[in-house]
Formats: sequence, C-alpha cells, structure tokens
Amino acid sequence: MTRPILHTDMCDLLDIEYPIALAGMGPTTGGGQAGIAGPELVAAISNAGGLGVLGAAGFPPDRLEAQIRRIQDLTDRPFGVDILVPSNVARRPSGRERPKDPRDLLPEDHKEVIGGIRANLDLPDVQAPRADVRTPRFTPQDQVDTITGMQVPVLATGLGNPAPFVDQVHEANGKVISLVGNVKNARRVNEGNADIVVAQGHEAGGHTGRIGTMALLPQVLDAVAPKPVIAAGGIGDGRGLAAALAMGCVGVWCGTVFIPTQEANLDEFRKRRILAANDEDTRVTRLYSGKTMRNITNELIEAWEDSGTQALPMGLQGLLIADIAEAAKQGEREDLLMNAAGQISGLLNELRPAAEVLEEMVREAVEVFTSRLPANIKVAVGA
Repeated sequence: MTRPILHTDMCDLLDIEYPIALAGMGPTTGGGQAGIAGPELVAAISNAGGLGVLGAAGFPPDRLEAQIRRIQDLTDRPFGVDILVPSNVARRPSGRERPKDPRDLLPEDHKEVIGGIRANLDLPDVQAPRADVRTPRFTPQDQVDTITGMQVPVLATGLGNPAPFVDQVHEANGKVISLVGNVKNARRVNEGNADIVVAQGHEAGGHTGRIGTMALLPQVLDAVAPKPVIAAGGIGDGRGLAAALAMGCVGVWCGTVFIPTQEANLDEFRKRRILAANDEDTRVTRLYSGKTMRNITNELIEAWEDSGTQALPMGLQGLLIADIAEAAKQGEREDLLMNAAGQISGLLNELRPAAEVLEEMVREAVEVFTSRLPANIKVAVGA
C-alpha cells in the first residue's frame, strides 16, 4: 500500500517524513527510569515517520546517556530529547552535594496541609525513599553536554528559554525546539534563535499555559514570522493536524494521543483512565510540580485546590508531595497519582500501537485536504 504524502517545512528542517512530533513527556510516579515518552515510544514514532522526543526532565547525565543509547539501538531515524529549564527552580552549582535531607527546606505549614489531606483520604502514614545525599546535583548544561556529545539531532525545551544552549546545539549540527504558552515567551525564544517555536494552548496535558490553542496560534505565528511554528494542545487526530496546517503551522506536537499506546511508559491503569475520560475530566493544578499542569482530576487534586495552599517552587513542590504519592502507591490508590492528560482525552477510546495512531492522523489529514474540504467548501478569489 502506497504511503500518503504530507510534507511541510518541518519535514525538511528535521529530516522526517511527516510533520508530527511526539511531546517529550517526562517521568511520572511508578514509571521507573524512563519518562512516559521513553525509548520504545520515541523509536516507534520516529520509525513511523514522525519525530520521537524523549522525555528527560530531571535525568542525570548517566541516565540520559543510557536512554539515548537505547533509542539509537531502536531506530536510525531522527529523534529529540526534551529537558526543562524553568526559571523558578532552586539552583545549585553542578557537582555540589545535596543537603542532608532536602525536605528540611519544606515549610512546616505546607507539610501540615499535606498531612491533613493524607489523613482525610485515609492513606497510610509512610515516607518515600530519601535521595542519596552523596548524589551530585546537575544542571541543564550537563544535560545539553550529553545531548550534543551523543549527536542527538534535536534539543527541545518544555519549560524555559533555550538561548544559552542554541549555539552549542548548532555547532553539533542539531536543531532547537522551544515550547511556549504565550506571545511574550514566543518572542523571547525567537530572539534566542530557537529553530522552531511550539505554541502550546491551554487544552494541553501536562505543563500548560492559560491561552487556548485557537487563539494562541495566529498571534504566535504573527509574532515570530517567518520562524516556523508547531501547534500543540488539543490535537489528537487528522482533523486537528489539518487545522494546524491550515492556520499556517508547519506541524503538530502531540502528547495525550500517544499515552494510551502500547509503547508508552505508563501503567495500564492510568492509560485506561485517559481512555475513560470525557472532555471535562481534566483539571489544571500546581499540586504535582509547582507549575500549572493539566491532569485527569482526582480526590487529591480536589483536596489540594480546596485547601487554598500556594504551591512551592518547582523542585520543592515535588519533595512536598513525595510522601503522599508513596502513600497512594502503598494504599493502592493509583487514581491519586499524577496522570497528565489533555482535554483531547474524550476523543480517545482504544489502546493501540503508536505507529497506527500516527499513520491514521496522517491519512485523515490528507483526506481532509483532498476530499472533505473540496466536497464541502466552494471558494473563489473575488474580482
């Protein structure tokens, strides 16, 4: 069977067949050493003609190197690595050891709130494993050094401005993709010479902004023109892909649609929760990371939001909830664990291979352009 053709500037820039990128979804509780977008899912997307992107948030250089090598064993196609460079995370120089127990930095009133929520949810009073105090800290620069040293074709930054790393990536013959949620940050990453801007709307799962995709895209396109823009947020089929291309984007960045796939590194329980969700079953919260993040809602999120407690900066917030996340695991309350997903969840109803999902998106987008639009819309240029 002849493969459909759907080719844009994104394909030329990244040397891929189809203008679809896998969102670099990072680690979640119970996911082991890989993110949701682990090596198997990355390779599946790249082998199907898209751009697989490894979710490497928080990966120390040695783990990052092992994950990249695994991808290179599974595919010879281009792929990327997604890291975070947030502005509100506590920073220490690379190589400096952690304090005796980083949780000593947590405010007592925040710990009391979490303790009360744990008791109200009837979860066991347990502690998560403590980090090895001998483990050195690392910085995004350490991650970028690993990425460029291993000749990874694409660096993506899911949070923050990649400007400090752009020259280094370009010197290694790589490309830089940067995600933004508003026009202000789009201008910043454009001025920092990122090769592609990903404009991600409020509908997206995981870390997300406040502006809807349909409103955000034309404003970002205008603000950074002629820089190529990829659309993200609420795109889960060929209709969404076609709409993004019609808007002027060069492709799409998709996460939620690839979570309930056979290759995604997430337990079946949470994949099934996404498949069972409707369009109103997600909620944006700072509970899990300190940043706004869209998740399948649950009792823990509701209790946290009802408490009115202000989230801590990224890094500390994760430490704050570590014990209650461990309690949820031990108490067999997987429904309380982080389950990032977008509003497109209501469109999904079947666990499938990732390649099949991507190929169906392409076929449907081609059908929209070649059949559905010509059949339903009559256009002509006025005199």
